[in-house]
Amino acid sequence: MTRVAAIDCGTNSIRLLVADATVSDSASGAGRTDELVDLERRMTIVRLGQGVDRTGRLAPEALERTFAACREYAEVIRKHGAERIRFVATSASRDAENRDEFVRGVVDILGVEPEVISGDQEAEFSFTGATRELMGRTDLATPFLVVDIGGGSTEFVVGDGHVRAARSVDIGCVRMTERHLVRDGAVTDPPTEEQIAAIRSDIEAALDLAEQTVPLREAHTLVGLAGSVTTVSAIAQDLPEYDSTRIHHSRISRDRVREITSALLHSTHAERAAIPSMHPGRVDVIGAGALVLLAIMERIDATEVVVSEHDILDGIAWSIA
Repeated sequence: MTRVAAIDCGTNSIRLLVADATVSDSASGAGRTDELVDLERRMTIVRLGQGVDRTGRLAPEALERTFAACREYAEVIRKHGAERIRFVATSASRDAENRDEFVRGVVDILGVEPEVISGDQEAEFSFTGATRELMGRTDLATPFLVVDIGGGSTEFVVGDGHVRAARSVDIGCVRMTERHLVRDGAVTDPPTEEQIAAIRSDIEAALDLAEQTVPLREAHTLVGLAGSVTTVSAIAQDLPEYDSTRIHHSRISRDRVREITSALLHSTHAERAAIPSMHPGRVDVIGAGALVLLAIMERIDATEVVVSEHDILDGIAWSIA
């Protein structure tokens, strides 16, 4: 058994998974990881990508929020005595001119250098984390299309036991919100129809780009990851609070996603904040995130999405187990 700590630092949130990986010997004698048992999962909204799309730089206040979360996670990792740590940084830090400042801060706090991975690597980790426990289920047909809707980018991966094709494109809930919904430093509440149409236009262009390398429409099962998708699931189930056990592997119809997306895009900040399962850090960006999910479902004619709480974070953990 190996105790591992995986950290995923994205545009909107930073997350930690500490888990025990049980390894047994296969018949051939090669080591094989059999089970990943969670010890602790944490998520903190840090909005590292604040303003990156406009300025090309990580804002000082965004860096400090991220470093504060890293200090908290360092204590958790020490408490559990993790033997191996891997810190993966995604879209925002990949784009920023001053990412060296980010790297130095993380090394000082955690003693490990963040790996600013490519979109393709991000997609492979997401696929592994999301599908490992879905393989072999008779109610889900392969190939899978795994869609990870992040803050700055969305990853598309098609596979059926192994990755056949992957692509990362620059549409995410934070990027779309900042690009189209922010006026004079504040989010338009609710957005105008013109603003919604502009977001939709960006999403459709990004889907065209993704389809150049990933056969999206060949997939038989759509698997959705990350906070925008899990929040839509919580709303669809009318949960009194966020409950990952009920969200994980829930199945939401396209009609229900369309209904929720419309409601979110035509509501005010106060109305969205009043949703019991809504994380405060997602109130302003959830409408754009839900619209990305809906556009994908409509593009590939998916009747439902299978929601997974296991994603890139689990894929990172498997990679060091």
